[in-house]
Amino acid sequence: MYQYVLAIHIIFVVCWMAGLFYIVRLFIYHREAQDKPEPARTILSDQFEIIEKKLWWIIATPSMYFVIAAGATMLHLNPALWKMPWLHVKLTFVIGLIIYHFICQKIMKQMAKGVFKWTSIQLRLWNELATIILFAIVFLVVLKSALNWIFGVIGIILFSLIIMSAVKIYKYFREKK
Repeated sequence: MYQYVLAIHIIFVVCWMAGLFYIVRLFIYHREAQDKPEPARTILSDQFEIIEKKLWWIIATPSMYFVIAAGATMLHLNPALWKMPWLHVKLTFVIGLIIYHFICQKIMKQMAKGVFKWTSIQLRLWNELATIILFAIVFLVVLKSALNWIFGVIGIILFSLIIMSAVKIYKYFREKK
C-alpha cells in the first residue's frame, strides 16, 4: 500500500510544481500586458485572469492537497519516518512551499483586481524560489541526510545566481531593442 501512496505523492508533486512554475510565468506575462496599449491590455488581462484561475483551481491547488494527503498517509503507514532528521528538514521546506503557494494565490487575486505590485523582474526572481525549494526537497529525499542536502542547495543557489544574471542580461538586450 505504501508504494501506491508514494506513487500518488510523486505524481501530484509533479503536477503541483508544474502549476507553481506556470502560474508565475503567467503572472509575468500578465504584468507585462499592462504596458500594452488599449484594447490589447484589457483583452490580454482578461485572458490571463481566466487562464490563471483555471490553472490555480483545477490543477495547482488540488494537487497541493493531494500531495499533503498522500504525504500524511505515508507518515501514517510508516511512522518510523518521524525518527529521521532529514524528514523534519524536508517538512520545513514543504511548509515553505505551501506558504509560497498561498503568496502566489494572493498575487493572482491582486492582479485580478488590477493591482500589480510586482515587476516582471521581481516575478522572474520569485519563480526561482520555488526551484530552490524543489531542489532542496529532492536532495533531502534522495540523500536521506539532514546535512548533505546543503551541497545540492548551494549548487542550486549558484545556478540561480547564474539564472538571475541571465535574466538581467536578457532584460538589458530586450530594452536595448
